[in-house]
Amino acid sequence: MQGRSTKRQKEMARQQKQREKDTKKAERKTEKDQRPARAPGEEDPDIAGIVPGPQPLPEAFNS
Repeated sequence: MQGRSTKRQKEMARQQKQREKDTKKAERKTEKDQRPARAPGEEDPDIAGIVPGPQPLPEAFNS
C-alpha cells in the first residue's frame, strides 16, 4: 500500500510545480507587455556597451 501514497504525493508535487511554472510564465508575459517599446535605432539594453572582437585579458594574466 505504500506505493499508492508516494505515487499520489509525486503527482501532486508535479502538478504544484506545473502551476508555479505557469504562474511565472504569466508574470514574465505581463512584464514583457508592460515594458516600453524601443524607438527605431535605439540601442538594445541587453547588448549595450559590448564591443565585438577579441576581448582584453584580465589583470591577472597581464603580469
